[in-house]
Amino acid sequence: MSRKQESSNPIKVINLMSDTVTKPDINMRLAMYEAEVGDDGYREDPTVNLLEEKTSILFGKEAALFLPSGIMGNLVAIMAHTKDKRGCEVIVGNRSHILLWEQSGASQIAGVQLREVRNLPDGTLDMVELREKLRPSNPLDFESYTSLVCIENTHNYLGGVVVPLEWLDQLGKFIKKKNIPLHMDGARIFNAAVHLGVPVSRIAEHCDSVTFCLSKGLGAPIGAILVGEKSFINKARRIRKALGGSMRQVGIVAAAGVYALDNCVQRLADDHRNAKKIAQAIYHMASPHVTVDPSKTDTNILILKLNCSRITPTNFFDMMLKVTDVEDDIDLPNCRQINSTSVRISSMYDGCVRVVLHKDISTEDVELAIEKIKYVIKKIDLSNPK
Repeated sequence: MSRKQESSNPIKVINLMSDTVTKPDINMRLAMYEAEVGDDGYREDPTVNLLEEKTSILFGKEAALFLPSGIMGNLVAIMAHTKDKRGCEVIVGNRSHILLWEQSGASQIAGVQLREVRNLPDGTLDMVELREKLRPSNPLDFESYTSLVCIENTHNYLGGVVVPLEWLDQLGKFIKKKNIPLHMDGARIFNAAVHLGVPVSRIAEHCDSVTFCLSKGLGAPIGAILVGEKSFINKARRIRKALGGSMRQVGIVAAAGVYALDNCVQRLADDHRNAKKIAQAIYHMASPHVTVDPSKTDTNILILKLNCSRITPTNFFDMMLKVTDVEDDIDLPNCRQINSTSVRISSMYDGCVRVVLHKDISTEDVELAIEKIKYVIKKIDLSNPK
């Protein structure tokens, strides 16, 4: 019997797996419908051209390139920065998205080696280790050499934390002296900008290139942007073509990106408030088995730590998803309504699950999700007494 068949009550599904699940609203769809289009392979799509120009201005960079996805954006950036340098090294954080969740594209396709440097809890790189692992180019040596450093902001694995501006300034000055380019995986950089109350150009100030996603918190259905110097973007455009990422009348999709940049940035603060509200509700339960640190919930992501060997991320996921007609003997109001609510989350890594807020989550959804999470935590606490 499926989960939907277990309950005769109407089932409310709240999807907190990721901000990639958002769907374009009616105004964004209207912008897509009315978009003027052309062949972007020949750079003749006026809506794509508008999106790229608008983005380059926002980031304070010379040029921009529209791509199908953020993963392609990161790969294209790595390939453009390391062109004619196959076998070189690219430094990444040991908990970075580029390292952990992009199928080793840098090695598979770009022919470069990723070298890890420890990520600290605030998303920064350990500067002592970074200094130790930077390797200069020397034609007489047998060693590989460092050709690029990549950072991430906000940092997904670490719970959407925003990298401090002071550290970005420190890193930028250090890297510039070493004459090594700096790339930012800024998939959620607008979340960082809203949290800090600064323009994205300030966050990207020291970066030679930045990739960001239109299809996450900004709510567009498809797309990412890569920004950088004009000569760099020209290289990236050729690489995009080789990877199959050159598109035709794609202004239909680019129009969603234009609408998102014009209308959907400041509302990211709502997602941040909702994430903090959920984090605080969990924190105030004072459960020894499921914990969260509200002070580290900067943006729209929160990480729940499962401090019980008998509860795995899969167990917790299933409990959040499950609906039933059975009234549990748990001292919580509206227990039947809670049991008719199915909340989708995602397993992050061993002992942790991830909750992500986004534009399609209403105030009512947040309240229902909180009650469901409290219900599941209370069940865990009752089943696993100290």
